[in-house]
Amino acid sequence: FVDIAGLVEGASKGEGLGNQFLANIRECDAVVHVVRCFVDDNIIHVSGSVDPLRDIEVISLELILADLAQVEKRMDRVRKDAKGKKEGAAEEMAVLEKLQPLLDAGTPARQADLGDDEWKAVQGLGLLSAKPVIYATNVADGDLASGNAMVETVRELAASEGASVVVVSAQVEAELVDLEDDERSTFLEELGVPAGETGLEKLIREAYQLLKLRTYFTSGETETKAWTIKEGWRAPQAAGVIHTDFEKGFIRAETIGYEDLVECGSEKEAKAAGKARSEGKEYVVQEGDVMLFRFNV
Repeated sequence: FVDIAGLVEGASKGEGLGNQFLANIRECDAVVHVVRCFVDDNIIHVSGSVDPLRDIEVISLELILADLAQVEKRMDRVRKDAKGKKEGAAEEMAVLEKLQPLLDAGTPARQADLGDDEWKAVQGLGLLSAKPVIYATNVADGDLASGNAMVETVRELAASEGASVVVVSAQVEAELVDLEDDERSTFLEELGVPAGETGLEKLIREAYQLLKLRTYFTSGETETKAWTIKEGWRAPQAAGVIHTDFEKGFIRAETIGYEDLVECGSEKEAKAAGKARSEGKEYVVQEGDVMLFRFNV
């Protein structure tokens, strides 16, 4: 997660150091748009009032305008390349000609009807409005469990865009940091929030789901580590995240499911219960697998 300052109207033209922040967004795989959904006279809003849909529109438009400028600038270059018969230029130009009117109409690039090859042709542009979005609706602590009317308006908008919504409370998260485990549980219980369902925890899960990420574990006597991989990766690829030698010399992966390991209480008991498996090169790693890799040096 990369935290950037809030954009303001005119960011695409450099207002509020906007260009610097927009460059940071280009490096990301997805955008978590934090939207204010609470009223507090002690916290000033840059626009003078709280209106989630207006705020979303302002930010979305700035990203679209930045993309439009990028696309039109690229079109000038690619048009020349196409005339010179440069390889791939005609294909890229065709995609840019689809994107330009869409962006000009104020529609984000992610809504363009493009195939995988077409997206690859413009991948280098790092289009901001092409990135998938999660709306994180920031509410007061009392609204964390069920949201509020403003959250519902964001949900309606997100549904029309195919985006997702997570209800968070920055106020609650700030308070949780200073609490011990038992105090955290009591505090969340008073707010009506189940264990494991804080805004931050839900946001992390939603981000993993959106980016199609998975987690597996390695566990020894002294430490347990979590490793992040892409959905669909096979055992050798997963091993390569630890070290390239693990992938090159992969023999097999001794695997126990997380739930099985917790239920049995130890690796020894899991093996005795027949919950341990020996998986080969074609095994697709599952969420929560606890793995020990065997490999040749």
